[in-house]
Amino acid sequence: MLSVLIETRNDEEALARTLGSLIGGAVEGVVRDVIVCDTGSTDQTHHVAEHAGCHYVASGGIAAGIRQAKGDWLLLLEPGARLVEGWIDAVVAHTARQTMAARFSRARGSRTPFLARVFSGNRALADGLVISKRQAASLSKNAGSAEALARGLATKKLEAEIWAAPPKQQHRATK
Repeated sequence: MLSVLIETRNDEEALARTLGSLIGGAVEGVVRDVIVCDTGSTDQTHHVAEHAGCHYVASGGIAAGIRQAKGDWLLLLEPGARLVEGWIDAVVAHTARQTMAARFSRARGSRTPFLARVFSGNRALADGLVISKRQAASLSKNAGSAEALARGLATKKLEAEIWAAPPKQQHRATK
């Protein structure tokens, strides 16, 4: 039903956190496969992906991951993002009745203050993205990354929350 795609680059710790939040979806049979699209990691990202049973795509970017996806719907996440309990029902309900893409709502403690959003720039994948494989495949022809694919896309809001990944600069500084 749902394929999860995560684009990474030196994100071993963040990837592990994200994969942990997907376990419930895999157990319930909602998550068919998880594809890690790596963009040149030099850390142990590939080991984390392989040990978790993910498909690891070392070249070809997000477009290659989309081609390998088994699900009719895709869930694109940033490494470090964590889905909040209840996400499975919201995604299943959305994919059963909608054709347009959707994003999660930010968990209360994950919301960025207004001025910080204005000055830091908006990350298109910060709220995740649920999109049909057909639409993603079409958009990926002109997008060089998952972030570019998600940017400017009209979406609905899901009745589920996400803890957004910290901004990349901040994430790397804590390593």
